[in-house]
Amino acid sequence: MADRTPPLPVEELHALVAGGEIDTVVLAFPDMQGRLQGKRFAARFFLDEVLEHGTEGCNYLLAVDAEMNTVDGYAMSSWDRGYGDFAMRPDLSTLRRVPWNEGTALLVADLVWNDGSPVVAAPRQILRRQLDRLAELGYTAQVGTELEFIVFKDTYEQAWDAGYKGLTPANQYNIDYSLLGTGRIEPLLRRIRNEMQAAGLTVESAKGECNLGQHEIAFKYDEALVTCDQHAIYKTGAKEIASQEGVSLTFMAKYNEREGNSCHIHLSLADADGTNMMAGSAQDPGGMSEVMQYFLAGQLAALRDFALLFAPNINSYKRFQPGSFAPTAVAWGYDNRTCALRVVGHGRSTRFENRLPGGDVNPHLAVAGLVAAGLYGIEQKLELPEPCAGNAYAADYAHVPTTLREAAELWENSPIAKAAFGDEVVAHYRNMARVELEAFDAAVTDWELRRSFERM
Repeated sequence: MADRTPPLPVEELHALVAGGEIDTVVLAFPDMQGRLQGKRFAARFFLDEVLEHGTEGCNYLLAVDAEMNTVDGYAMSSWDRGYGDFAMRPDLSTLRRVPWNEGTALLVADLVWNDGSPVVAAPRQILRRQLDRLAELGYTAQVGTELEFIVFKDTYEQAWDAGYKGLTPANQYNIDYSLLGTGRIEPLLRRIRNEMQAAGLTVESAKGECNLGQHEIAFKYDEALVTCDQHAIYKTGAKEIASQEGVSLTFMAKYNEREGNSCHIHLSLADADGTNMMAGSAQDPGGMSEVMQYFLAGQLAALRDFALLFAPNINSYKRFQPGSFAPTAVAWGYDNRTCALRVVGHGRSTRFENRLPGGDVNPHLAVAGLVAAGLYGIEQKLELPEPCAGNAYAADYAHVPTTLREAAELWENSPIAKAAFGDEVVAHYRNMARVELEAFDAAVTDWELRRSFERM
């Protein structure tokens, strides 16, 4: 990643701390689920003791389930290994104010072992490795993520007490692009937009979506690591702001039988001068460069193998329903929303969109998957098949995985994944899927109770 001025230069942080305007510094990192974990420091202590040397955290934070239970099967962290620490090293390029928490600044950390070697299974490190491979070819990845969420008038505590049933959505009908619908909760949307802008994110817009109470706030694309870090900060911040406003919102992929929460990911390649390397020639400005054709062919070749990175949870696979605007076909097309991969833009805006991920996705892992797939296509000089011009739901294409179990098996046995990420990373995230599957297989669901309590 090129050198860039952080949203909050460290020299300014020193001045703000000295003046009493900043009293707390958060040091955080994305965990396997894409959530921010870390510590809050007294600002003066952070500057004196942590800024230069970092801090420690228990390595079980990359070896637990979604409920933070310790589980077996992880090579890097276990009872047998004593659950020691890894080091959290601040990345100064991520320093920013956190407007929704008074007197607070935040940095994202990289994880390393005590000998200074990287924690290779950490999501941020996984993405860094793929971006380094891309940089060897002279490219940077420009990425934008589009996150949808559903807002409820209930607080998070009320939702918990209700078992997440019978909640009141912020809107009672489909408000896709409706200004009246978004106006109903504009105070919340405005707060999120403005405070994300003040935290260094570049806000584009907000719009209503199809499910009841569903909305999307979009941000401008940036370099891949920057976008993924900001994505994680935004998800945490949006939930905190919602809580402060006495409501709740969810990014889960499929809250109910209506439309799910998507996270479409847009990606293009740039050279050292910032030129879009996916654009067609001067003679064919609406076309694709050779490198984009290879890169896109790699997406198709690896999509099923890498589905675990795009859809990491049991619930993720409930989105993939025909006619739902969530993809089922391993296909690409020009501005075709029925395909898993959609090519959009022209000239300097030429890019592709992966439509598989839901709002529950870990952005660092998903973008690492996109880059690794594209590199596979470039290395193998894969031929791009003809685009889908019609309804991909009804056409004869390979199907995206329909369950976490299928995706985990494809990932575990994928030579593409092992070559790109290494055996340790493949095994680590295969175990994450195993843990979730075993927990789900042991659970008795509401669906089973409704169908079986009296009638069976």
